[in-house]
Amino acid sequence: MAGIAVIGANGRIGAAVVAEAVARGHRVTAVVRDPARHRGTAAAVLPGDVLEPGDVARVAAGQDVLVSAVGGGDGTGHRALIEPAARSLVEGLRSLGGEAPRLIVVGGAGSLETAPGVRVWDTPGLPERVLEMMHAHGAALAYLRTVVDVRWTVLSPAAELVPGERTGRYRTGLDQLLGDAADRSWISVPDYAAALVDEIEQPEHIGERFTCCAV
Repeated sequence: MAGIAVIGANGRIGAAVVAEAVARGHRVTAVVRDPARHRGTAAAVLPGDVLEPGDVARVAAGQDVLVSAVGGGDGTGHRALIEPAARSLVEGLRSLGGEAPRLIVVGGAGSLETAPGVRVWDTPGLPERVLEMMHAHGAALAYLRTVVDVRWTVLSPAAELVPGERTGRYRTGLDQLLGDAADRSWISVPDYAAALVDEIEQPEHIGERFTCCAV
C-alpha cells in the first residue's frame, strides 16, 4: 500500500485517479482548493494550491507519491497554470530533500510525435484555445526534462481522452502518438487512471514522459 496525494482531485482525471487508487487499497489524500466540494472516497482531504510551493511541500510530506492532475479546464488560462505549476511542484518537493515523494504529472498529448519532427500541435486547423493548452503542457514537460533532483514522470494520454468504461487494457509508448487497432488514438478516463496507478505500483518511467492508448 502506498501513500498517494492527488492534487486536483475534484477534476475528472484527478477523481478517476483517486477512485482507482482507493479501489486498489492505497492510502489516498485528495488535495483540492475547497475541501467542502470534494465528494470522492479519499481517506483524507486537504486544502492546497499547486502554485504555492509551501502548500506542495505540506501535502507531499510523508507521502510516497504526489500526483498532479491540475489543468486549466475548458477555458483559457493554461499558460498561467500548467508550466508554473510544474515549477512550483518541483520547488516544493525540493524543500523536502531526501524525504520527497515521487512526482507523477498528468500531461497533454500535443507534444507527442505523429511523424519524425511533427507533433500533434502541428495539425492544421486546431482552435487557439486547444493550441494554448497543448503548448502549456509542452512547456511543463520541457521544464521537467531539465530536473534531475526530483523523481518525476509525465503521463500523456492519447489524442482523445474520453468518458467510458474501465477495461484495464491499454498499450504504452514514449514520445510517439499511439493508435488502437483501427488507428484511432483514444483512451477512456478510467483506463488512463489505471495506467497511472500501474506506474505507481510498478515504476518504469522515472525521469521521462510516456503515453497510453486503448488497444
